[in-house]
Amino acid sequence: MSAAGDKRPIIIRRKKVVQAHHGGAWKIALADFMTALMALFLVLWILSVSSEEQRKGVAEYFSTPLVTAITGGDRSGSTSAIPGGGPDPTHSDGERARIDLMQATRPSMQERRFFMDVQERIERAIELDPELRQLRSQLRFDLTREGLRIQVLDTEQRPMFELGSNQVAPYMRNLLRTIAPLLNELPNDLSIGGHTDSVPYAGGYRGYSNWELSNDRANASRQELVAGGLDPDQLLRVSGYADRAQLPDTEPDDPINRRIELIILLPEIAEAIRNPVVMETDISTVLSESAEEGSEDAAPAQNPEQSIDSEQPDLEQEATNAE
Repeated sequence: MSAAGDKRPIIIRRKKVVQAHHGGAWKIALADFMTALMALFLVLWILSVSSEEQRKGVAEYFSTPLVTAITGGDRSGSTSAIPGGGPDPTHSDGERARIDLMQATRPSMQERRFFMDVQERIERAIELDPELRQLRSQLRFDLTREGLRIQVLDTEQRPMFELGSNQVAPYMRNLLRTIAPLLNELPNDLSIGGHTDSVPYAGGYRGYSNWELSNDRANASRQELVAGGLDPDQLLRVSGYADRAQLPDTEPDDPINRRIELIILLPEIAEAIRNPVVMETDISTVLSESAEEGSEDAAPAQNPEQSIDSEQPDLEQEATNAE
């Protein structure tokens, strides 16, 4: 065979490269960026057309989100940053009045920071004591319209008082006497309230009942605070609520409802307790004045006999005409 016949054809294989599609992930990122940018422009525009008072309200809302959550997060009554629109149809007059009252008694920014500082100091003092550290889970701090409320909750494993009595447990005594010096440094007045669960006494409400027990436990807590160094003049109110103010989402007989609450009162609340606003000085005078006004407005009663006599001549005249 010839040399030319020995040559085989050379086959060159070229791998075809397929360009893969990169997808549209960048489009989603760009859309998110444009949405955020548009939201920023809207916020800047709203702030530019709002009043100074409205801007302060918006700044307060975003600077204290935690306190807002503690106080219930109710912002339904806040004014809109966009002017106009008229009254909110979703709220009745009574609902708007309730919201206005809540806003009027809402602590200021300075008072909130003051209460948060008090809470931190109490928590630090408890953390330094190994025995009191175990009671931290039974303490609850929240901000109410009256002020900073400190609740000491009861449990089956660690009750604050002896069962059915106002005898203070040793660790509860230690807790109150530890808190007393910290409360004594405050210029605010204090309120102490006692609560029980719904388990009744054998004698019911006719004998010694949950009313007496809650009041006695609140007074026993007052005595322990005074023994720990609290100024007695700082106490403004000691109350017993029995089982009439149970905690939300709890059963009436839940041990957690057996609790003591200490409220560091706002100055305006303490003043309202000392000097309640008198709407009417003398109820009997008001009632008598209202009765006199009603008698003057009423028309004089007509005598039925006079009415019949006045109609009689007309009837006689009609009879004469008929004849």
